[in-house]
Amino acid sequence: MSETATTELPFRERLRENPRPALLWVGVLGVLLALEIGAITSVAVTVVSGLAGAVASAAAAVLGGPVVPSIGGAIDGALTSAAHVADGLPSLLSRDVIPNQGYQTPDGTWHGTFLGLEPKYAWLLRLVLVYAYMFAFLWWCWRGYRVYVRHYRFADWTPRDDMVDRLRTHRWGQFGFVVVLLFVGMALFAPAISPTSADQNIYHTSQYDVQYYDADTESVETIAVLDANLDSASRGAGTTNIGPWQYDQYDRFHPFGTMSNPGQDLFTFMAYGARISLAIGLIAIGVSVVLAGGFSMLTAYYKGLVDLSVVFVSDSIQSLPGILLLLLVVAVFQSHWLWEIYNGGLLLALAFGVVYWPGLWRAVRGPALQVAEQEWVDAAKSYGQRSVTTMRKHMLPYLLSYLLIYGSMSLGGVIIGIAGLSFLGLGIDPPTPEWGRAINTGQDYVTTPAWHISLIPGILIVIVVTGFNALGDGIRDAMDPESEGEDAGAGATASGGGA
Repeated sequence: MSETATTELPFRERLRENPRPALLWVGVLGVLLALEIGAITSVAVTVVSGLAGAVASAAAAVLGGPVVPSIGGAIDGALTSAAHVADGLPSLLSRDVIPNQGYQTPDGTWHGTFLGLEPKYAWLLRLVLVYAYMFAFLWWCWRGYRVYVRHYRFADWTPRDDMVDRLRTHRWGQFGFVVVLLFVGMALFAPAISPTSADQNIYHTSQYDVQYYDADTESVETIAVLDANLDSASRGAGTTNIGPWQYDQYDRFHPFGTMSNPGQDLFTFMAYGARISLAIGLIAIGVSVVLAGGFSMLTAYYKGLVDLSVVFVSDSIQSLPGILLLLLVVAVFQSHWLWEIYNGGLLLALAFGVVYWPGLWRAVRGPALQVAEQEWVDAAKSYGQRSVTTMRKHMLPYLLSYLLIYGSMSLGGVIIGIAGLSFLGLGIDPPTPEWGRAINTGQDYVTTPAWHISLIPGILIVIVVTGFNALGDGIRDAMDPESEGEDAGAGATASGGGA
């Protein structure tokens, strides 16, 4: 009997003998997923739409001809149908279930909001419920791990138990976990937690109307969202300034205030911008982790000319300022079809991955050299095991923790980089929301009553980047109890660079 079969057999036997805890956990998990199946499907449709647009753009650039528009039309039709299906699926915490847009009549009654609540309280209720759902979902996933440990795990103890215990007492890491969780929740549930939708507030404002009570005519009037946004834009002076936690003249509530021309809701802009930042950051770190991990194992295993070649390439990339390389990518590819994928997001993510992998490679190079000198690697070589198999089985598991730690720490840098490019007007193309563009939009109003346009996005960027760094510190200290804060990280990086 193989080793895999021997380790899996006790789990299957225990599951067969006592299936009730597992079935109960799976049943509750299914209920939690069903409550928000509409939101989950909507996110999936959004991702597929972007990929389908990329395929259509690539086909148009490579093939051309009359067949491409017909293919693109078929894809658009299928995605539109999928979007309508997703909108029809239940979503317990959606804006339709708990609406926050309405108008107030002279008797003080609110119309159109959830249970007649004031819009800010209806929005706040939905926000709290969304994050409560997310924390409950994560707690139930943690509960599933505990059920597995108690009822089905073959071993009574594993090193993972000590790592989890250390992380549970690491307050700085827990702070980072909460911040990252709030940021990810803002990105995933942007349609639910925003006071209005992105389509209504950012993309197609002229196609939507809003109702309000006009005191002059003493009747309910209708105005286009575009005109309402222009009237309620924050310009730093006069009465046309809507700050944080205020209503505009059309009874619309703005938690973070409004932006300048064309007067978009800042919270909605930030929530949907978090999606862009998170997607680009994850793709960039994924690319850099794959490159850094692969090159670290290759250089540690083969050494010699391979090591020298990677050192030369990484030093060449690091010798140039990263911002210049990113600006070069923007200048060269801005008219290329690749730039049309997520409005330049995919290309920027790949560029960040190429810029960041040398730093990650140097951070894990030392540990890779150490594990390459271990006896089990020499034994695998002497038995004639293939090099790829040796690196995958005997080196990669040792390096994964280092890649996870330094990857999580680098994610904040990618978010700052994307915001910096958008601040310079060279990042994600408008009207796609991005945090750096909000700072750029409000930089002329920093000393005016419209200070919130730049200050709030800047504060959020600082908090999110600090959260990712804190989470990375917590993971590092949990995996390596001998590490001591930044000194350990610097030592590992120095070890990788000077080995």
